Amino acid sequence: MMNYARIFLNPKEDREISQGFPWVYDNEISSVKYEDSKAGIKTVSLEESNIPDGSVVEVYTKAGGFLGTGIFNRKSKIIIRLLSHYLHADEIMSDVQKYWDKIIGNSVNVRRLDFTDDESIRLVFGEADFAPGLIVDRYVEGEGDDRKTYLVVQFLAMAVEVFKKEILNALEKWCNPEGMYERSDDLVREKEGLPLITVWHGKQGKNIIRIKENGIFLDVDIVSGQKTGYFLDQKRNRYELRKYVHSKRVLDTFTHTGAFGLNAVKGGAKEVISVDISQEAVDMVNNNININHAENVMKAVCADVFDLLKDYENSGEKFDVIVLDPPAFTKSAKMIQKAYGGYKEINLRAMRLLNEGGILVTCSCSHYFDSDTFYDMIMHAARDSHKSVQVLQKRGASSDHPLLMGYPKSEYLKCAICRVL
Repeated sequence: MMNYARIFLNPKEDREISQGFPWVYDNEISSVKYEDSKAGIKTVSLEESNIPDGSVVEVYTKAGGFLGTGIFNRKSKIIIRLLSHYLHADEIMSDVQKYWDKIIGNSVNVRRLDFTDDESIRLVFGEADFAPGLIVDRYVEGEGDDRKTYLVVQFLAMAVEVFKKEILNALEKWCNPEGMYERSDDLVREKEGLPLITVWHGKQGKNIIRIKENGIFLDVDIVSGQKTGYFLDQKRNRYELRKYVHSKRVLDTFTHTGAFGLNAVKGGAKEVISVDISQEAVDMVNNNININHAENVMKAVCADVFDLLKDYENSGEKFDVIVLDPPAFTKSAKMIQKAYGGYKEINLRAMRLLNEGGILVTCSCSHYFDSDTFYDMIMHAARDSHKSVQVLQKRGASSDHPLLMGYPKSEYLKCAICRVL
């Protein structure tokens, strides 16, 4: 008897998956073998199969070699997201709660190697933590015995949606949160055939939480803020900025919450200007400036960064340090060239605004805009601005965003600290 459908791939389509890649696309499937209630065991094409979406399936090479177990979803181009490359379906499904307790427990414990329980961190990072489509951010208010933990959870794929009950149970067990808010409102869910959901699980908590990061207080709106309310991945890069800003004039662009700017204040900057196009964001920055008593050094400006950089160049403004932390300029492979132009323009203009030997902290958070393309862009921006650039540090996301070998999309954040001459 066959309990779980078996998916066989086309020749050579197994190479990336055998190296750790966790997705199977619909055009990679050769045949499907499953048990039909009337006809018994059948081997048919994908189009002829009738596997229900959300089903657990096993993936095999064309020759029959086992590649892993995943969740099937015909509504998505990523038709199977793998839960494991090594466990068979019955090993996972024999005790589903135990399986997810282990996955969440491993994620929690690996963070404890590098972070304290008083720190706000990304607790689960999707495929890189063997939980495809699951994002969990832990926000911590207070410290020690006064600590209160809030979780913001995103179920972005069918692969974890079908295990929501077990995952929420595991999070409750491992984290004992004050509140757990689900923000499954990203439009990517529509590509998975899933509705958008926002809801508190269990006791309703607060919309805005005051966290402490790198010794700085920040108010995070977990209900209405972008993504899960805050971008935790730049935490260590923000702290690193402090080395370069003492007695310097700093321009912090695409600031969102003002976190880079506030770290510059903490590092002894003499003046910080933080810029965002959103008035809502600027209001939040002003709030964060006030709660950190940084009014004498830092101010927030509501402006389009592209326009402001041009205006500053035309008026002869100069800075010692500039931070470029834009949103992803491309969310598809087709838009890379257009994104290249956008990244190049802001970097070129920033280089022109820097004093001799000034520091440029430049970032990209698009996984489609890979590291080679990112550093090629910096090189061409330097050439076209008639500058020489030394890359002092190549950095990425903090270690609460682990990289999964075989899954290059997990290495999405690039952060270069450069000296411009």
